[in-house]
Amino acid sequence: MRSMWRARQWGMGVLLLAMATAGWAEGPAPNPADLVRRAVANEAKANSDRSKYMFKDRKQTPRGCSTKLIVETNEATAGLVIAYDDKPLGPEQQRAEMARVRRFLDDPEELRKKAKQEKEDAERVNRIVRALPDAFLYQADGTERGSEGVGKAGDELVRLSFKPNPAYSPPSRVEQVLTGMQGYLLIDAEQMRIAKMDGTLFKDVGFGWGILGHLDKGGHFLVEQAEVEKRHWDISRMSLKFTGRILLFKRIDIESEDRYSDFREVAPDLTFAQAVELLKKQQAELAASHGTGSGLSRR
Repeated sequence: MRSMWRARQWGMGVLLLAMATAGWAEGPAPNPADLVRRAVANEAKANSDRSKYMFKDRKQTPRGCSTKLIVETNEATAGLVIAYDDKPLGPEQQRAEMARVRRFLDDPEELRKKAKQEKEDAERVNRIVRALPDAFLYQADGTERGSEGVGKAGDELVRLSFKPNPAYSPPSRVEQVLTGMQGYLLIDAEQMRIAKMDGTLFKDVGFGWGILGHLDKGGHFLVEQAEVEKRHWDISRMSLKFTGRILLFKRIDIESEDRYSDFREVAPDLTFAQAVELLKKQQAELAASHGTGSGLSRR
């Protein structure tokens, strides 16, 4: 996945499982843990997909919402805010936003820092995904049908409830949060992809023996993934709500929901500078079409 699964962003694009789906269907059904392990292996394969996309990210927080156009490149992701609270930016706001983006073009060191941060975010996401088969105990919990934004419409999604595996020892603070989380997964049984993960902290979770900080009971994490183009999956929704403390002093208060839409493939070798030009062109087209269907409405 991209973003929270594959930091783009869950990044997180994101292929076929090595084993044949038809062969699996005809043989004995795998146990829940094996199903998760196969899906996670498939997610890892998806990370090697070189395809790049432009898409829209609508982020909702307690302070309001912003809509951003994002283009993926090998250098870093280029993003341009096009609306606040579903209202297109005015001329002055557009100039300020473009100036923010241009600093990455004018200062190569800033672009390197951005790329480094995205790479580190991606690795944290990948560590969480890789831990899923071992961190939890799974139990079959029925099936659902894929729908818009969750899996592939019409595909059977296997629902697995999960709770912490008492034998699991987190290798780092990144995976520590999993020791206090319970919830459920939806796995597309045909394409062997994770369509949804919904987890809630049922207890406070400390990291660094509680010295470095903790997350409060009741924290919630949700990621939905869908087939946005033929055989290409990406995150469609991500919701985070956590509170806690770092080093006993700094308060953690995270509450946001991102909805990703309008995925369009772009050239895989697009540079960051070319992505910015593409964003400028798309911004102008949206501004011209405002009032006749700008595509900024809620999903």
